[in-house]
Amino acid sequence: MKCSFCYVESIFGRDPKIQNALANAATTFDQAVIRRNNPVHNLQEQLLNKGKPRYDDPRDNRVIYASPLVDVAANVEMAKETIALCRVILEHTHWHIRLLSKSNLLTIVAKALPEYKNRMIFGFSTGTADDQLAAAFEQGTAKVSKRIAALHQLQNDGYRTFGMICPSLPYGNSNQYLQFSSTISEMLRIERCEHIWAEVINLRGQALTNTCNALERAGFKAQATRLKHVSQNKEAWEHYARATYQAHASVIPAGKLRFLQYVTPNTITWWAAQPGAVLLGKAAHG
Repeated sequence: MKCSFCYVESIFGRDPKIQNALANAATTFDQAVIRRNNPVHNLQEQLLNKGKPRYDDPRDNRVIYASPLVDVAANVEMAKETIALCRVILEHTHWHIRLLSKSNLLTIVAKALPEYKNRMIFGFSTGTADDQLAAAFEQGTAKVSKRIAALHQLQNDGYRTFGMICPSLPYGNSNQYLQFSSTISEMLRIERCEHIWAEVINLRGQALTNTCNALERAGFKAQATRLKHVSQNKEAWEHYARATYQAHASVIPAGKLRFLQYVTPNTITWWAAQPGAVLLGKAAHG
């Protein structure tokens, strides 16, 4: 998968080991495949102490999330590895696991762990309801329509699900924001989702520039122009984020909405007062 808005390189790419490996292979980050050695064994080592679980308190029902850095079901091989890793966690802890993917292969993971159905939560991310628009800035992912179909299949089969509306683009006016939120919420069947997470495009790395270029190449000139405008104007960016949040908040029940937002000292007061807003960044934790 190669998405123009991806920020993984801005995180992983700073690691000297990664930089050296790329230099030795004479390749770029987006052309490389990075795998961890013996992930299942290493996870067991982290969860066990002399063969006994480190986290054996039955009241410890924390929810862990996978993954901000890799798609857990990008292909069949990754889906099988995800199954193995989840099984280790489920066998040695009482934790719940929330998995996010842009691939309809996530259903493979669900079907492989039926005995842990009550501890697994599945979701598919998309920032648009339009297959063609999504294809402009998401390469190698399943079509939005296929993700939604997979989500509905899991919901119909009684699996726990959540929605992830991200990264969503700026729109021209409040009615367009509301129409987008209403459409995507209906597609996700929010009444069957435990939570709905949402986010505008992340500011890290070259995400905005790359996405603008991808939209222009695909012929989505208006979307590229709006995104370029908000990327060059802090007030416009803040309006974009608030308009997106307000549209979602008017459609999604307050108890379900989780809107991820990076805040600054100048914006934190407004965001802190918004139900369902999850504050991120230095200002939120300073």
